[in-house]
Amino acid sequence: MATAAVSAISLPVVLMVNAEHLRLPSRAVDVEDYQIETAGSASAALERLQRRPVPDLVLMNVAVPGAEGLQTLQWARELHPELKVIMLGSASDARSAALAVRMGALDYLSEPVQQAELQALLQQHLGEVAPAQEAAVDGDPEIINLSDGASFLCASPAMKQIHAQACVIAKFDMPVLMLGQSGTGKEVVSLLIHHLSPRAKYPFLKVNCAAVPADLLESELFGYEAGAFTGATKAKPGKFELCEKGTILLDEVGEMPPALQAKLLHFLQDHRFSRLGGRTTIQADVRILAATNINVEEALAAKTLREDLYYRLSGFTMRIPPLRERKKEIPLLMTHFMKKNAAQFSSPERRFSQTLLQACLSYAWPGNLRQLENFVRRYLVLGDEELALSELRVSQRAPGDMRQAPLAAKDSSGLKFLARSVKKEAEAAAIAHALEQTNWHRQKAATLLKISYKALLYKIKQYELHPPETEQVDAL
Repeated sequence: MATAAVSAISLPVVLMVNAEHLRLPSRAVDVEDYQIETAGSASAALERLQRRPVPDLVLMNVAVPGAEGLQTLQWARELHPELKVIMLGSASDARSAALAVRMGALDYLSEPVQQAELQALLQQHLGEVAPAQEAAVDGDPEIINLSDGASFLCASPAMKQIHAQACVIAKFDMPVLMLGQSGTGKEVVSLLIHHLSPRAKYPFLKVNCAAVPADLLESELFGYEAGAFTGATKAKPGKFELCEKGTILLDEVGEMPPALQAKLLHFLQDHRFSRLGGRTTIQADVRILAATNINVEEALAAKTLREDLYYRLSGFTMRIPPLRERKKEIPLLMTHFMKKNAAQFSSPERRFSQTLLQACLSYAWPGNLRQLENFVRRYLVLGDEELALSELRVSQRAPGDMRQAPLAAKDSSGLKFLARSVKKEAEAAAIAHALEQTNWHRQKAATLLKISYKALLYKIKQYELHPPETEQVDAL
């Protein structure tokens, strides 16, 4: 009876495409743990994938007889969108690795393949459980602790894909451009890539290109020599020198002045630069990651972002989804932020009621993770659930309806709260109107409002304002 029970458990099926050219070490895939099938060409692989049962995982070389491996991957994913595929190829072929992951491959292994690495991947994606049990294992949230108290959490399919992309692209020393709304976690994804890369033991530095005045940004990045400008009494190295062998994140790179973009482009081409006021050339071994929340197509058309710089930065592009598209993670993130901030403030954690959790799940979170953490922090400090619920109701209103928000909140708030709300809502409405009038040209809007450009950027983030195309939310 015991023998019959064991044989009833089917082993995970691994399909090896063009097995003789996979360049796998002997016994790389243990036949005692997996059921091995082979296909000698792209057509044979696709024919097998049209039959049941569908393989649990496919091992495939980029070079497949009868078709390009990436083309075969595309066909396979069209047949079975959830199919698990691991691609194998040259360690120097970063382009194929990037394309493979973008097309849905779980991972890209460099040849010659290391047996321990392959076994670890198979264990990770197949484990020692029957295929019918994989869904439960695959759905578990994953939290990766990074430096400086940051953590990467993935529970939704979108963020699991981001994690898979980061695992592959971290191995290749190429620029990565992260696109997404403000507060979606682009910096955390950058930390994750650095954490997974061979540069992990070296520095990770971030430069916010929007927060540093334009005339100081060049010296911040490239440094300066003594006498380069008034007050420069001694030489100072820039971030590229300080980050030797490490990773640097250029946040809000779309706000970098066009003249400085040209110097950055030259550095990306040969990793050589000169300090401000310097005559000698310095070489720096630094990996560049970049992030922006601007509309890239509009910036390219308006010439505020150099086309050649964009294509150089976007060796691989990652689009970080807004929080409203991964609502499954909201309760997990709230718990994580509560633990993190309670430890920081040496305060006991507060529990979230079902009413508060449901209100958070129904809210659009235009400020994404940053807004959610600030919300949790305020709830931890104040401990007033009614005030928290009122905050969500007030924030949910569109700028045009803001004048009615204080009336909606008067039953649960005092006079000081109402006065602050009226002032903030009026200011946010005025800024939103100026941005709308100037078609979201920030410099023109700052001139119209008679405030500095830097102050306007701060206010946009403070009130979590977004262009119309990023302001749309799903029906709740």
